[in-house]
Amino acid sequence: MVREKKADSYEEWQAEVQSKKLTEFENFARGLRRDNEAVKNALSEQWSNGQVEGQVNRLKFIKRAMYGRGNFDLLKARVLHQF
Repeated sequence: MVREKKADSYEEWQAEVQSKKLTEFENFARGLRRDNEAVKNALSEQWSNGQVEGQVNRLKFIKRAMYGRGNFDLLKARVLHQF
């Protein structure tokens, strides 16, 4: 469903998860329902912000690892060093 961008199958999948009564899947599906519109858009649109989110995640990881150890100049050097 995700790889093939089948947004139409999403509602059927939600109904099937509720009927199976599997706790882990129910919890996962409930989390997806909280942001239902975004999930449907992700399944139907060709665009993704995955690259941006990955870079933000990497920057936050470096920043947290350096907490209390240096200033902005060191952070800048560590971030730009990888490129």
